[in-house]
Amino acid sequence: MAEGLLDVVGIGNAIVDVLAHAEEAFLLRHGLNKGTMTLIDADQATALYDAMGPGIEVSGGSAANTIAGLASLGGAGGFIGKVGADTLGEIFRHDIRASGVAFATPPTRSGTPTARSLILVTPDAQRTMNTYLGACIELGPADVDPATIAAARVTYLEGYLWDPPAAKQAFLKAARIAHEAGRKVALSLSDPFCVGRHRSEFRDLLRDHVDILFANEAEIRSLWQVEDFGRALQATRGLCELAALTRSARGSVVLAGDKAHALDAAPVAKLVDTTGAGDLYAAGFLHGYCRGLPPQECGRVGAIAAAEVISHVGARPETPLARLLPPQLQRAPDQRETDQIETQS
Repeated sequence: MAEGLLDVVGIGNAIVDVLAHAEEAFLLRHGLNKGTMTLIDADQATALYDAMGPGIEVSGGSAANTIAGLASLGGAGGFIGKVGADTLGEIFRHDIRASGVAFATPPTRSGTPTARSLILVTPDAQRTMNTYLGACIELGPADVDPATIAAARVTYLEGYLWDPPAAKQAFLKAARIAHEAGRKVALSLSDPFCVGRHRSEFRDLLRDHVDILFANEAEIRSLWQVEDFGRALQATRGLCELAALTRSARGSVVLAGDKAHALDAAPVAKLVDTTGAGDLYAAGFLHGYCRGLPPQECGRVGAIAAAEVISHVGARPETPLARLLPPQLQRAPDQRETDQIETQS
């Protein structure tokens, strides 16, 4: 995919989002768990799509959103994810490449369609995701290019990958290659229900394979099975090199060694849609990390990126994020490495 050095390569589900506004009553009628991601099959996806109101289609997927956000900040990113040989697959491929991200994963040959996530946005801006994984389940170890992983400062993995068995093996292969190359591995826990499905494995994964952890408050409490955020925070200390724990309007807490940095959320003129908030926080944090910023400053870049994406519908930036950063948050990576960076395959 890339011959030079990348900031971050993401591995995740390649999904096209279909977003529509919905009232609370719609969620209740259809038995949907507000604010979470639920996996559905093809028949459920068809039925729910037919019942939804008017929607818009935009490329999504958690790790893909993060890498698109990284590119918007001026970072060099690559993405590995599986799409079908269909119209939605072409939409996804076009959108992520147009954002400046290297993407070379071949489509499936089985005829399995591209994944789609049916996202209902309620008046309080919360998003409820119902995801048909489609072609994503065919992502496997063969799709992980060792040269691409070794070329990235950070390999970023989404917790949703732990559901399909082949993707789990791709995940572990990428983590091994990254560490053998002296690189870092980052993980997003993705969703509290995802954590609940794989809690014990996630704990082992964090101890053995992960350097940088991203989780929101619900996810980290689920990981440790506690109701209190303070207890979850203490259980997370020392687990990874860095842990960035987001708390919506209450900002975030970044754990680095024995230090905890409490950071405010960035101001938002109008909260429209929380879809992608965690993904873009991770984009900003990793952008700062790859530029040598201290942990608390990485968190501030993350907050700025998250604030932009929740001010409009959709999980990818509408305003180039690099324009929003103050000068002190724009430190460049080491020039000896900068000369090697290539963002296109």
